[in-house]
Amino acid sequence: MWHLPKQLAWFGVGGFIGFIVDAGIVQLLVSKFDVDPYIGRLFSFVCAATATWLFNRRFTFHERGDYTLFGEWSRYLVAMSAGFALNYLTYALVVYFSSFVHAWPSIGVAAGSLPGSAVNFLGARQWVFSGGQKGSSDETRHHPENMS
Repeated sequence: MWHLPKQLAWFGVGGFIGFIVDAGIVQLLVSKFDVDPYIGRLFSFVCAATATWLFNRRFTFHERGDYTLFGEWSRYLVAMSAGFALNYLTYALVVYFSSFVHAWPSIGVAAGSLPGSAVNFLGARQWVFSGGQKGSSDETRHHPENMS
């Protein structure tokens, strides 16, 4: 349990990195390449989720499951998709109702960041980086002497 505050802090740092990637890419796509802000946000999400996965697997969550690198990344994207749904809904609403945010979608990214953060943390911690190993309980993994 004592890992939780440390994990939350590191997850916040990773989230800030993800925000910079997400907001920067969507703003670049909209401003320089005239990409629709709704479509651009889908692309920026994958980039941001990949950046946060790389950060979180190194600094936030030290447990690993029995997944290949691609398997872990895929699982992470699925886990982040639940939070992204809340994030994107908020983003889409502010982009739709504000012509200013439509032109500056990075502001919409910021508005959508908070609603999905808790969902993303739980998904990452409990499903992607839970450290579950096939055929091994949490008790036997941390205390080999309990194996029968």
